[in-house]
Amino acid sequence: MTHEINEDIRDKEVRLIAEDGAQLGLMSAEEALAIAIEHGYDLVKIAPQAKPPVCKIMDYGKFRFEQAKREKDARRNQHVVEIKEIRMSPSIGIGDFNVKLKNAQKFLADGNRVKVSVRFKGREMAHTNIGEELLTRFAEECGEVGTMDKNPKLEGRFMSMFLSPKGSK
Repeated sequence: MTHEINEDIRDKEVRLIAEDGAQLGLMSAEEALAIAIEHGYDLVKIAPQAKPPVCKIMDYGKFRFEQAKREKDARRNQHVVEIKEIRMSPSIGIGDFNVKLKNAQKFLADGNRVKVSVRFKGREMAHTNIGEELLTRFAEECGEVGTMDKNPKLEGRFMSMFLSPKGSK
């Protein structure tokens, strides 16, 4: 958001706020600018939609620096939730199943959503119930760190479900 400062302010009348937050009242933009220059600061329009517009006396360079710093901190602290995918086949061995399970639990603990899918090849399509049982067992095993968002659903040759971390929702 760009602010109008000093000579850019063309309004006839403005409400002026001092650098310490005190109300200085209504006055013309020229008077307000003269007061700001006298104090050694800039005149910044902070609420252009107000009637009359609100202007504040402040050090605009310092204000922009602090604003950029706040935005940078906000970006640093936000966590983007990713969707991690785990693929299995209906004939997966117990060892491989446990490895995939550990990975899914780690993803959920990190705060990411997990899409678990089972791929059916050839004649395995006739036994989709095996894949569904596999996925529900997987969801039960992840029960302490995640919850099932959507029940297992068959889409083409893939049956998939979504797990989300326990803290969300």
